[in-house]
Order: sequence, then structure tokens, then C-alpha cells
Amino acid sequence: MSLWRAEDAAAATGGQVQGSWAVDGVSIDTRTIQPGDLFVALKDIRDGHDFIAQALEKGAAAAMVSRIPDGIDPSAPLLIVDDVLAALEALGRAGRARTKARVVAVTGSVGKTSTKEMLRAVLSAQGRTHAAEASYNNHWGVPLTLARMPRDTEFAVIEIGMNHPGEIGPLARMARPHVALITTVAAAHLEAFDDLAGIAHEKAAIFEGLEPGGTAVINGDLETSPLLALAADGYNLQSFGEGAGNDHRLTHVSLTPDATICKAMIAGDEQLFKIATPGRHFAMNGLATLVAVHALGADTTLAARHMATWQPPTGRGTREQVMLDASEGLTLTVIDDAFNANPTSLAAALEVLGAMEPVDGVGLIQKGRRIAILGDMLELGPDEAALHAAIADLPFIKPIDQIHCVGPRMRALWARLDGDQQGVWVETAAEMNPHIRKIVDAGDVVLVKGSKGSLVSQTVDVLRKMGQSLD
Repeated sequence: MSLWRAEDAAAATGGQVQGSWAVDGVSIDTRTIQPGDLFVALKDIRDGHDFIAQALEKGAAAAMVSRIPDGIDPSAPLLIVDDVLAALEALGRAGRARTKARVVAVTGSVGKTSTKEMLRAVLSAQGRTHAAEASYNNHWGVPLTLARMPRDTEFAVIEIGMNHPGEIGPLARMARPHVALITTVAAAHLEAFDDLAGIAHEKAAIFEGLEPGGTAVINGDLETSPLLALAADGYNLQSFGEGAGNDHRLTHVSLTPDATICKAMIAGDEQLFKIATPGRHFAMNGLATLVAVHALGADTTLAARHMATWQPPTGRGTREQVMLDASEGLTLTVIDDAFNANPTSLAAALEVLGAMEPVDGVGLIQKGRRIAILGDMLELGPDEAALHAAIADLPFIKPIDQIHCVGPRMRALWARLDGDQQGVWVETAAEMNPHIRKIVDAGDVVLVKGSKGSLVSQTVDVLRKMGQSLD
């Protein structure tokens, strides 16, 4: 069965159809478009109308447009609409309306993508599951995810993000979740908000989209938890956390170099679950996932069992071995957490690094080390310098042998470091890259963490290429 037939897409969007067509997918990017997709000509950094010919050449079954550009065959398969983004939103609402799926929406300052992926993994073992790709959580990502949802979906996982006030509510109303989950509220996007309470109010807007009788799932250990609970008034409220007052509690967490071992009380039953990567924050995300599974009416015990197969997405705590010398078996471990950063997630990443075990006696330095390469945390507002400097006071920073800093904001942390722990500071990631071969060695464990805009993902690439060039 096709995802969208021409007449159904036209009815959903109020558009005018050219040609008779049916599509199997929806795409906004000619770089990843697949044959049989509907190409949506959004205007963003570039105008998608400039790529319609390319999309059709690559096999797009049709294109959604607001005008027919020069050079396009007048008989080309098109859906002509007044406004492409508004039409995509309408298509997303229609995609949501025609399915009987149980829907969970996820937001939070930290952990929403990891939790979304955990939910995808554990629910896929219990039914046909549809979830957002990557971090498709904004004004076009949410409707695109909904428009891509197959009719026979049984579980849907929708990630909802924000940068400014007023973004989450409309997207939640579009998604119409049965369960709305807030992973946490932390100091992120403070440039656009006065304080944590402002962030909490925006996150709580996810409850505006809840279906009648829906469930609001909140982290009950937060300073702002009472605000979240108040916003959920009228819905079934479920709290999770480590505190005794929560409905669902994490009762034990232990980190090993390879895993996080957890014990929790969920709806009065003890659940053991293991995550195949270390991180206390992953344990809390895992608990939130199981609470959402319970609220959806799925099997919590089966979900706990399948949690062991989950791995973090690329750039969000992924661990990999870089082979420096195949003949000698010399490697270093890289923790790629270069996609996002704020004080809460950085603290969690440093705790993971502190729990890792370097290997002694294999490198030139002989002693394996824990090394952090940290890029700027962005969008923290007027207190950004103090928030960066305060990282030096975290207990998790003590086991770190050396910390290298990238960016003008991270200079505040670098200045607080003493002795050998104070590594290199540079203004940009490009300036750090030439130092990499001098500051890491076989046996080391290297964490790379920073906001996406700090570009420290380049440093991860340089670390990987050390192995490629020496193999």
C-alpha cells in the first residue's frame, strides 16, 4: 500500500494535483531522496523549488510545490499548494489522524533523542513502530515525521524540541500523543528564556497536545517538577526519578566500563535492566522509557529485556576503538559526544569518562589517561562564562588526567584548571586538530564533547583518521 496517493495528499493539503501518482515516502532533501518519494520543496537556507528537477531525475514520484519553476515539464507529477510548509503541516496532521497508533511524544533539555531512540528500540519488538529520524524535532521535522507515518503503525515516537518560546505547543497539538514525556529541564537555550522556570513552562506545553485521558510523564527530581506537575493538571500524571516521592523509582545504578546496570521500581514491580553503554544519564533515560512503555499499555518487562540492545546515536556518547597500530594491537578509545552540550549533559559525560579504564603500558607515555576535549556550550545566555567555569567544581572532573578546551566560552573553564590537568586551549576546532597527535596516545580514553556549533565533531574525525592513516 502506498504511503500517499495523489488524491489523498490533495484532500489533506487542499492542493491541486497534476498527474496521477502515488508515493512511498516523503523527503525534503535531494541528497537522501529515494525513488518513489514525494519531494517537499521547502524554503530554508535554500529554496527547495531550485531542486525539483534534480528530485524528479532521482526518481521522486511527485513534488509538492507552491509554484512551477522554469524548466519543469508542465505535465510533471506535482501537488501545487499555496504554502509548502503549511501543506506539510496539513499532511502531517492527516497522517496522524488516519492511524490507530499509540503515540508518545518526547521533549526535554537533555536526553530527548536518546530516549526517543530507546523507545524506538524497545517498542519495535512489540509492534510496528514509527519514529523520527535523527533529531527531526522542529517546525518541519515533526510534520515530516507524521507525514511519513504508515497507516498500519502501532506505536509512534515523536521527538519535539525548541529554541524559543511558543514552539512546543503547536507541534504537540499536531502530534496528539497519548503519552507526553519530559526527560528533564536544565540550563539549555537560556539565551531565549529568563530562567529555568521559563524553560519548564515551554517544555510543559507538550501536555497541550495530549489526547483525552492521556498520561503526562515528568522527571520528579527537579527544582521545576512542581511547575511541570501543575501544567499536567487534568491528565494522568506519572513521575519518575530517584527520589522517594516518585511514582516510579530508580533504586540502583552501577557503571562499568562497558555498561550501565540498573534496578527500578515501576508501577510497584521491580525491573532490572542493562544498557550496553555507561552513563548515569542513560539510566534515567531508560527509566523514563520504561515508564512511557507502561503508560502506552505495552509490556514493560519485555521492554526492559530489549533495552540491553540499545546503543546511543552517533555523536551522543557513542564509543569506538581507534586502531593506531594493527600489528601491535595498539588502540585508543573515543567517546563521541560532539552533537550537543549543556552543563547537565557535560557533567554526565565527565562521569562516564571518569568510570572508564585506560590501558597502561601500551603507549609512548606508558600510563593510559582519561582525556577530555571540550567545546563551547552554546545558547546559555548572560551567565555563560560562569556556567563554563563552574564545570571545574564538579566532582566528576577529578579523575580526568587532562582537559583541552575549544572556543572562547571554554576559556573560562580552562583558566580554572591547574597543573597537568590544564591542557591546550584554542579558539576554534580547526586550531585544535593539529594538536591531536601530540595530546593522545595508545591506551587513552578520549571524550569529545561540545555543542554542535562548536564543531568539535571535526576533532572526532581527526581521531578516527589517526587509525586510518596508521593501519
